Amino acid sequence: MKQKKNRAFLKWAGGKYSLVENINAKLPQGNRLIEPFVGAGSVFLNTDFKRYLLNDINPDLINLYNFLKAQPDAVIHDASRFFTPTHNDEATYYALREEFNQTTDEYYRAILFLYLNRHGYNGLCRYSLTGRFNVPFGRYKQPYFPHEEMLVFAEKSQKAVFTCLPFEKVFSRARRGNVIYCDPPYAPISQTAAFTSYAAKHFGIDAQHKLASLAIRASAVRGIPVLISNHDLALTRSLYEIAEMSALTVKRSISRNGAKRQPVEELLAFFPPNPDLPPPKRRKTRTAK
Repeated sequence: MKQKKNRAFLKWAGGKYSLVENINAKLPQGNRLIEPFVGAGSVFLNTDFKRYLLNDINPDLINLYNFLKAQPDAVIHDASRFFTPTHNDEATYYALREEFNQTTDEYYRAILFLYLNRHGYNGLCRYSLTGRFNVPFGRYKQPYFPHEEMLVFAEKSQKAVFTCLPFEKVFSRARRGNVIYCDPPYAPISQTAAFTSYAAKHFGIDAQHKLASLAIRASAVRGIPVLISNHDLALTRSLYEIAEMSALTVKRSISRNGAKRQPVEELLAFFPPNPDLPPPKRRKTRTAK
């Protein structure tokens, strides 16, 4: 019987819902899946690991996930109150966006983050250089409230630890037996295609090189398998040249013009663990005297 796929409760640029079968086919077994760039969590929701370490550099995203994990009923109830015809209004949206940018209340900010995600233009998550959320009003007839999707996420998140750290630090937390899946901000197809305002951080060429070098070290030196998604470009094929690469054609889910959502070539690069490494040393346990 085919297992039901779980959708993320957030709209997300570059979400992996349509590719989870391809990704699952490449992920080896392990006792924990680590995602340094979790995004909306489609891979997390559609894999079956005993434990998860899920990270993202966007503090608003991780803040929402932690509240949903800790108090799902309250978050779902309070967020649902913002999904009414009264709140699906341009003036109301901009007033609540300003409240989001001004508030220091983390719980209220989490609720508003979900509201902005579902009512903002195309589900984008974009910030100014000063860290202000600046996505315009989306003009949707009736934004969907993802009640069931949030329940599924909250239940599965009991297996997960959520962190908001640079990806380099997340790699340092990996241990033998873990599996790492990376869905970083993609290398741009062109100079004008670069999307660099996510979480007010820039993920440029240096970061792409750093990620590739960490993947190589994790697999070859530490015996930890790594799978990376990215655009299929000369740059990425060069960065991942020692990996096992497979190409995919994917239709973009976010574009200003729906008719222009053309297929693009993506790459899955798998760095297998070094089979010649000795098994990890067991930590000595202290015995009480």
